Amino acid sequence: ISSTNEHLLRKENHGLGEETCGCLMGGGESGRDWEVPTRLCVPGMAATVTLEPAGSCCWDEPVRIAVRGLAPGQRVTLRSSLRDEKGALFRAHARYCADANGQLDLARAPALGGSFVGLEPMGLFWALEPEKPLWRFVKRDVQTPFAVELEVFDGHEPEAERLLGRAVHDRCARAGCAPRFSCLQVSLGLSIDSLCYLLITTLQISKSFSRIGLTQYDYRPGPFPGIIDIFGMGGGLLEYRASLLAGHGFATLALAYYDFEDLPKKFDAIHLDYFEEALCYMLQHTQVKGPGIGLLGISLGADICLSMASFLKNISATVSINGSGFSENKPIYYKETSIPPLGHDLRRMKVAFSGLLDIVDIRNDIVGGYENPCMIPIEKAQGPILFIVGQDDHNWRSELYAQIASERLQAHGKGKAQIISYPGTGHYIEPPYFPMCPASLHRLLDKPVIWGGEPRAHSKAQIDAWKQILTFFSKHLGAFPKL
Repeated sequence: ISSTNEHLLRKENHGLGEETCGCLMGGGESGRDWEVPTRLCVPGMAATVTLEPAGSCCWDEPVRIAVRGLAPGQRVTLRSSLRDEKGALFRAHARYCADANGQLDLARAPALGGSFVGLEPMGLFWALEPEKPLWRFVKRDVQTPFAVELEVFDGHEPEAERLLGRAVHDRCARAGCAPRFSCLQVSLGLSIDSLCYLLITTLQISKSFSRIGLTQYDYRPGPFPGIIDIFGMGGGLLEYRASLLAGHGFATLALAYYDFEDLPKKFDAIHLDYFEEALCYMLQHTQVKGPGIGLLGISLGADICLSMASFLKNISATVSINGSGFSENKPIYYKETSIPPLGHDLRRMKVAFSGLLDIVDIRNDIVGGYENPCMIPIEKAQGPILFIVGQDDHNWRSELYAQIASERLQAHGKGKAQIISYPGTGHYIEPPYFPMCPASLHRLLDKPVIWGGEPRAHSKAQIDAWKQILTFFSKHLGAFPKL
């Protein structure tokens, strides 16, 4: 990783909490008053799996994993597994040796092999792989957590068979993970009397109504700095990133733009009037602090955000995750202005060594560089832009496009763009500890394609990129204490 990200190499020391057994009864300052299993106490098991924080936490938070009750130097295999909302199984495993005291602390003990090697305290989470090929890890229902099962087996795989200990940890997509979530539907233009203890987590605007998710989590007054969060070509409504942002004190709108409820089933063009409506709704909301809004997008969603920042007012900061800055194969319209599509040539597709398609070079050449008429006029943006780039992105050449964007800004007297580039990082840069998606079915091509990335480097990049995004928005929208 580049020199600007050297802090990734620093390690933190956290003390282990006390062992607990059975269920944790939350309460006190955390506001948790529901039962969460800390570990399963199975009679006859020799080892105790300790998690800190115990029970549950947000997916972007690290977990301290330790095992006690082993023999000195005992060889063990740790396995992690979860099932997503469609029942798909994800698994990871690693081989370890206990220390002289019969204890194992993943923050200090390196993995000797398995899904990863070396000192990787969160490897059992980010290294999860789908049992079903080409299956992407996605969280769609932010009201329920993913239950990650951690198991300790005697010996090193493939001989490891005797179960020594087990624990279950809930990984949540929203602050608190408390069962206090409510969805409201209101007509566009109406505001909600949200009271001082309501924090907006997600909001979806369609043609006829808005859906607002409110989490009763902390009794502190707003308004909060606002962000609109937009995903790529997959369609539908994804709320997990917006929910995680809400946990950091941002009123976040997760915006769908096709293939959701009464929205169009197909995506034919980018009409910014729709996105302007969403922007105006946020600016008028009583719990959103003005005068400007932040934008966060990935892939096509990033290009939509760049278009919004270029043509619409009251946008204070924009983050593009592996965007291109060009109108791809769909035109962009705003009032009397239009940007023609750059287009692509499917004959440029390659077949990778894995047998999967590589589409990184299918786009048409950028004739004229930053003066190409298909480029989004980002020099018109009122606020700063942060480009998060994966150097191994195989959806398109994100790093090249970010450099062209920087050239365009400089040509118009705006100075260099802020670009953070990550080696070994693919297209889907998710929040921290999300498993990498190296390949999946392409929505438009209906064929499997590779997205790029090397698991360990990609995971490190996701941790750092998330910190950079939070810092960027806090700086330009106004900081708000993490909830």
